Amino acid sequence: MSENWQDIIHNNKLQQVGIVGVPPLPTIQALHDNNIIIHDLDAILVKADLENSVPYLPRVYCAILRTVVINAMNLKLDAIFIDTGPGKCDAAFHVSTILKENLKIPIIRTSNNDHQGFGYPLCLTRMNPTEKLVAITEGVKSPVPLTNPPDPCHPTAGFWGVPPRDFSIMKLFPDTTHVYGWTRCMENKTPADADLEALYNPEVPTIFFAQSFCAKTALARMLANKHPRALYLDIDVHTGSSARAKIQAFFELSGVKI
Repeated sequence: MSENWQDIIHNNKLQQVGIVGVPPLPTIQALHDNNIIIHDLDAILVKADLENSVPYLPRVYCAILRTVVINAMNLKLDAIFIDTGPGKCDAAFHVSTILKENLKIPIIRTSNNDHQGFGYPLCLTRMNPTEKLVAITEGVKSPVPLTNPPDPCHPTAGFWGVPPRDFSIMKLFPDTTHVYGWTRCMENKTPADADLEALYNPEVPTIFFAQSFCAKTALARMLANKHPRALYLDIDVHTGSSARAKIQAFFELSGVKI
């Protein structure tokens, strides 16, 4: 931790805070213990044009971090806890600097190096893919694992990568999709677990996804080149018709039924 986050939580009357990435478990636990409302700033919480982030961030920053800035500038928050360690990215550190410069609330940099795995049953279960990713991303706000975790299913497709800004991409995947990459690390509450992030199943047709301008595009492409049945894809803000066509064609040629 680069800030005394305990003092900020316990000595300030915080009611609503924002989080970016996956802050360490003790931070999330302390926020819960103090009944503080948590907002995931990586998600779309404010209906505003993403171009409104341009005065603060250049367009070459990924859509997720630009969304963070939009949320932070428009929500009434008492503090923001942002993971700037290996579980997020270097760009998040610079975003925290921008937020410190422009907001009059504490911006607490954290570094999540947690190793205790909570499991990733949602990644493996049969479930509507959009609902699955929503449940996984919502889970970052909880300090405890799922109660009565669902059973795993036999996979017919794979999604590897970060949760996309535009969840509509998941409508193109079957309910029997297994989720890999940083999204799996997210559910496991170990965002810096590089070995878990690099895991994939070579027997399952897999989309390797990264948000455009994210450093993880390099890893996504490398793993896609190693995988025998893969499609590498990076998308900026929205899932356009071209990307949809590529995904649909890939699954059809792979014999995957949606």
